[in-house]
Amino acid sequence: MHFNTYGGNGAALAAALVNATDFSPPAVEAMLTEHRLLRTVVTEEEAGLLREWAGRLAPVFGESDQGLQIKLVNELLDVSSSKPYVSAHDGREPHLHFFSIDADVVSRARDTTAGGLAMAMSFAGGDRLGRCGRDGCEIVYVDTSRNGRRRFCSPACANRVNVAAHRARKLAS
Repeated sequence: MHFNTYGGNGAALAAALVNATDFSPPAVEAMLTEHRLLRTVVTEEEAGLLREWAGRLAPVFGESDQGLQIKLVNELLDVSSSKPYVSAHDGREPHLHFFSIDADVVSRARDTTAGGLAMAMSFAGGDRLGRCGRDGCEIVYVDTSRNGRRRFCSPACANRVNVAAHRARKLAS
């Protein structure tokens, strides 16, 4: 599965924010840098705003009712100041931006994640925005597998479920 920069980076950043447990400025700055945002310095207050935003992003992942999932993404787009436009800055090929390059870091992160989730929904289906299928695991992910059948956040969670199922079958026989 191939997402463009926003479907990929924006949706992946959304998943990273939802999965984050450390919202200290250094941790948030590292996360934003990893997902290729520019000017990633954040204050304590901005890190707190991104923690709140992560709470708004979370319900989109793993939502099985597509109508509700679309409504949630549209609400995120309404809150963001996202306005798509084409750019070819820094010698790059023309690509879509969802934020003003001059916007503050919180606005850029909101616009990027809302736009990324919208792109992922529109071009890959909402079922690609998953939540781990292992009971007790709340990790979210963007399914970029070829067949779109990912159900777990990691091989470790998949193995735990499969081993438990195998043991249950052995006990039942």
